[in-house]
Amino acid sequence: MYSHIKKLALALACVLGAIAATPVYADASDISAAARSVVRIVVFSSAEGQQTIVSIGSGVVVDRNKVITNAHVVEQARFDDSVEIVVVPSDGTQSYRARVSAVVARKDLALLQLSSGALVPASIFAGTVSDGADVFAIGYPASVDVALEQSEADVLRPQPPVKTRGTISSGRTSKSVESLLHTAPIAPGNSGGPIVDACGRVVGINSFGSVANDGGAEFYFAISTRELAAFLDNQGVAFRTVRGDCRSVAELTRAEAELEAATRAKVEKEARVAAELQRSREGKVRSDAEHAVISARENHIALAVLLLVLSAVAGGAAWQFSERAQNDRFKAAAAAGAILLVSAVGIFAARPSFDEVDDRVRAALTADAPHDNAVKAAVTEVAKICVLQPERSRITMSDTADVDFTWRPDGCVNGRTQYVESGGRWVRSFVPNNDAQISVTSYAPDTNIYRIERFLPGTDAMRSAREARQRYDVKTCTTDASQLTNIDNMNKAIAAQLPPAPNEILLFTCTDR
Repeated sequence: MYSHIKKLALALACVLGAIAATPVYADASDISAAARSVVRIVVFSSAEGQQTIVSIGSGVVVDRNKVITNAHVVEQARFDDSVEIVVVPSDGTQSYRARVSAVVARKDLALLQLSSGALVPASIFAGTVSDGADVFAIGYPASVDVALEQSEADVLRPQPPVKTRGTISSGRTSKSVESLLHTAPIAPGNSGGPIVDACGRVVGINSFGSVANDGGAEFYFAISTRELAAFLDNQGVAFRTVRGDCRSVAELTRAEAELEAATRAKVEKEARVAAELQRSREGKVRSDAEHAVISARENHIALAVLLLVLSAVAGGAAWQFSERAQNDRFKAAAAAGAILLVSAVGIFAARPSFDEVDDRVRAALTADAPHDNAVKAAVTEVAKICVLQPERSRITMSDTADVDFTWRPDGCVNGRTQYVESGGRWVRSFVPNNDAQISVTSYAPDTNIYRIERFLPGTDAMRSAREARQRYDVKTCTTDASQLTNIDNMNKAIAAQLPPAPNEILLFTCTDR
């Protein structure tokens, strides 16, 4: 039977037309990430004690232990107990047994349930695919197996799927099932595998193709995600859906850098204006202080001179009384003169010095400081609510719910997770145990931008990232320098395992709650 599949694949490969290359902005890491969710479906019979392959196709993981494929790929397994299904992932070292869980033959859809194990689910695009959009077919065409002289044992071993590129031609669909017409080449073996957009989101499930006559071109049809979603909903499957335009990481990053530069320039300008106003206020306060000190000095000196004159008058009167032997009056005048002289000297000595100008300036400028400090001491943690900005994001796998958290100026989030400062942002990397993705989360207090970058690396990179997390992870908030260094080292070690660009960028603007 497998030799029959080989012949059929070769025949179809001979008539496949070359597709003219057109520039696309898809990043290779997006298509590679999508390929992690694509599996080979091998249906074989064990009748009469001999294992024989009866059908080969492709599939896509829609939940950790559930796979979608075409109904025609697993048709024989539905009615023959001697026929078994093996799901072969694109990565790793093992394959998995599966059974048919549900089928809608007229829609050419079948749901498989793994008997054990867990795989990486795909993201299903819930929007409308635009006419002329670039798409990529991912699967396991038998013609490639033939060309590479693959044995039946090779077919049961995890291998990367084949990716081909084409475009969507909207407005034409099959009568029996809503389908997408596209030009990404497929062959026997691709059946049940996905077509994805340039962001790696599933936009259809490959099902059948047209027949090329008289040298005509081949065209291909994929079951729409609307049909797929309805089927999965009916089976109670929790699958991941996303919406939003597929944006280029490079373009999005460039636009964000320009916007961030403009925002920082605005903040710096406001800081300069505030500094100029502060300098102006300081100048006025200093001028007022100098005027007050000079006036006070002049008043002290004038009073001291007046008392000195009165002291001299009292001294002259005392001399006159002494000449006339008027002792009582002499004593009174002399005492008054002495008191006036001492007072004059004391008032002159007590005149304000020019150093007091600086003291008065400091006192005036810090008059409100106790209140400000009390407020700052009271507000050690601020609650934030952050709203996604779709036009500044690239959504490939996540929902768009608001994010709320509490923020502390030392980088503590929610009272338990410590971020570290890096280039004006506070950053923390996260590597979950049960999901094949890595998140780099950051918050910029000056612009109130909360940003999540998600990467979808392969198995080896995920393993290395988890090891780095185990080695350096700090599970509490801290201000200890050695612990902060550990978090920074963890971020750097994880970053070394990441693809060149994130597969998803979520940007939120935050306000205080």
